[in-house]
Amino acid sequence: MTPSEAWARLRAGNARFVQDTPEHPDQDAVRRRELRTVQHPHTVIFGCSDSRVAAEIIFDQGLGDVFVVRTAGHVVDTTVLGSIEYGTEVLHTPLVVVLGHDSCGAVAATAHTLATGEQPPGFVRAVVDKVIPSVAELTSRHGLTHPIDPDVLRTEHVKHTVALLRGYSAAIATAIDAGRLAVVGVVYDLEDGSARLVAVDGEIGEQPAA
Repeated sequence: MTPSEAWARLRAGNARFVQDTPEHPDQDAVRRRELRTVQHPHTVIFGCSDSRVAAEIIFDQGLGDVFVVRTAGHVVDTTVLGSIEYGTEVLHTPLVVVLGHDSCGAVAATAHTLATGEQPPGFVRAVVDKVIPSVAELTSRHGLTHPIDPDVLRTEHVKHTVALLRGYSAAIATAIDAGRLAVVGVVYDLEDGSARLVAVDGEIGEQPAA
């Protein structure tokens, strides 16, 4: 499967989800038996851990279709990179999707920290520390005392994460440049269920809307 074909499958699945006509593919006993010893997912989805953003559901995919990696605020560390590279290099998925969403607590906490200097408790701070580079420029540009459009924040964080994957992973960068892989950024709308394309690194036959 090509990156464009994988993206088309996700696009079609999300359209079904939005229209409330999901097919729930690849979720029966036959599929379970097929996957006992092997898996061939077509996409790695790297998304937020938020309970409202379940990747297989919002893209109407089934067992063995997508290789999912999740962290709060879709923040990147070495284990995340290793997990994504496992999907792209070992399982040979042709597409990586960075999946953000509105009302993201990690992004909101980061904006609050930059505006007030107040740090979240415990290891939540580690999440905020990794989101800060995505939004620091925006908060600086708008002024730390003024609220920033949440949609701008979430979109900027998704775009920044897409760029990080190329910058941090030589394997991902090489695969994109060879045309074997594409990395895209998507923002999910909690209310209507739509997944909107905001960033593309590679060729999927589509570019983000202006």
